[in-house]
Amino acid sequence: MRYPAEETAEKHQRILTQAARLFREKGYDGVSVGQIMQATGLTHGPFYNHFASKEALMAESTLHGSEHSRVALDAATASPEAMRQYVRDYVSAAHRDAPGDGCLLAALAGDARKQPAVRPAFTVHLKTIIGKLATHFPWQKKRNRQQEAIVMLSAMVGAVALARAVDDAALSDDILAAVSATFAPPTSAPPA
Repeated sequence: MRYPAEETAEKHQRILTQAARLFREKGYDGVSVGQIMQATGLTHGPFYNHFASKEALMAESTLHGSEHSRVALDAATASPEAMRQYVRDYVSAAHRDAPGDGCLLAALAGDARKQPAVRPAFTVHLKTIIGKLATHFPWQKKRNRQQEAIVMLSAMVGAVALARAVDDAALSDDILAAVSATFAPPTSAPPA
């Protein structure tokens, strides 16, 4: 049975949305095609009408899932305070504790390393984020802006990844707080 093009496109988007969430939450090896299709409310059968492989799905879902990050970062570059809030939100317990709803960089860096078909999509997303972050450093020369953006992003992504990896809640919180204090300091000292 053939479905109308808009219904097929809607199913494709549902698969991408659920796959992006599940890959961030469980990793490439932690979720099966069957589980992704079940999360979309579809059977396993039509998967290969949409994607050549699980790896191809991860690559496309990486690009699909990156749109949220780009929108949030666009808003963050509006002002220094918006950027500080972006950093605080990124290195927060809420982000740490909800990888399925969080940034794909912190969740999927290890998986992208192991999936050659995913690396180009991951690289495109990373370059986009670095470019957007670099606009936060207008006083720097262009080369230095990119360098500052890479340092800041690496610290943020690394903090979330490490905070998720440790089994010591206090250390996890300290990791997040240290990066927040470094890259999103308060604008004034709190009252004594």
